[in-house]
Amino acid sequence: MTSTRIRASLLTLPLTAAVLGTAAVPAAATTPHHAKSLTCRGAGVDPDARVRHRAETVIHAPLRTTWKLQTDVERWPSWQSPVTASERLDHGPLRRGSAFRWTTPVPPNPTPATSLDITSTVEQLKRNSCIRWTGPALGEGLRIDGVHVWNFTKVSGGVRVSTEETHTGEQVESDVPTATRILREGLEGWLRDLKATAEACAHNRPY
Repeated sequence: MTSTRIRASLLTLPLTAAVLGTAAVPAAATTPHHAKSLTCRGAGVDPDARVRHRAETVIHAPLRTTWKLQTDVERWPSWQSPVTASERLDHGPLRRGSAFRWTTPVPPNPTPATSLDITSTVEQLKRNSCIRWTGPALGEGLRIDGVHVWNFTKVSGGVRVSTEETHTGEQVESDVPTATRILREGLEGWLRDLKATAEACAHNRPY
């Protein structure tokens, strides 16, 4: 589950997402929480989580370029400034069972500012279509358990990327509005970075 974008999408968890139009969709459009949750191979976010957010954007770049950027997790720090380190814990293409460890700062929320160490495990994946990962984000005085789902849908001129994430944990649940705001800012920042990088790659050369 990722303000300095807690993009710990924890599990992303970043403390840190449906399906609207195409080019008219803003860089990071918010979807009401009552909308049907995103899923990957039938599995979605935590239905009981109080901290949740969903967002989407349309990226004017090939699906393969956008997918490659998102799933090449070791290169996240090269295009996401909030991600200070990222390493795969297995080898080969990202797949079900793959795990990766990454670090991102988190601004003050119910706890002081800290750095989150996140270990994410891919639970579901369909190539060029969706990813769902889960895992804990740990910081000084803070633990967040998150579930993060990404959907990729081809549209005219590019790809719609939708993301939804939930966080649970004593600290974030002690101040749900603040934790939700940080999660929202993290997800929307992630989408902006992904959009800018994918479109630049498509303009200059294939990723």
